[in-house]
Amino acid sequence: MKSIIFALAFVAIAAAVPVEKEPAKILRSELVQDPQGSYSLNFESDDGTVRQETGELKQLLDEDNKPHDVVVMKGFYSYINDVGKVETINYYADDTGFHAEGDSIPKPVELVSRR
Repeated sequence: MKSIIFALAFVAIAAAVPVEKEPAKILRSELVQDPQGSYSLNFESDDGTVRQETGELKQLLDEDNKPHDVVVMKGFYSYINDVGKVETINYYADDTGFHAEGDSIPKPVELVSRR
C-alpha cells in the first residue's frame, strides 16, 4: 500500500514540474546600419515571431531653437499569443515619444461632455 501511495505521489510531482520549451530558432536576423545613423532591422524565428524596423536620422530643433539629431523609428512586431492568434503591434518613436497600436493594446477612452 505504501508503494502505491509513493508511486502516486511521485507521478503527481512529476506532472506538476513545468516542461521547458526548447528556445525558438532564429530563421532570419539582418541589421543594416548607415554610418550617419539610419538603419533597418529584420528578424524572424520559427515560433512565429517577426520584427521589422527602420530608423532614420532627423534633425530637430530643441526648445532653444538649436538643432540636434534624433533617430525616428517605425516598424512592427508580431507573435503568436497564448490562444494561437497572431498579434501584431505597429509602432513609431520620435520626439513625441513611443506610440504603439494593436488589437491587444487598449484604446484611450474618449470622454464626451453632456450639456
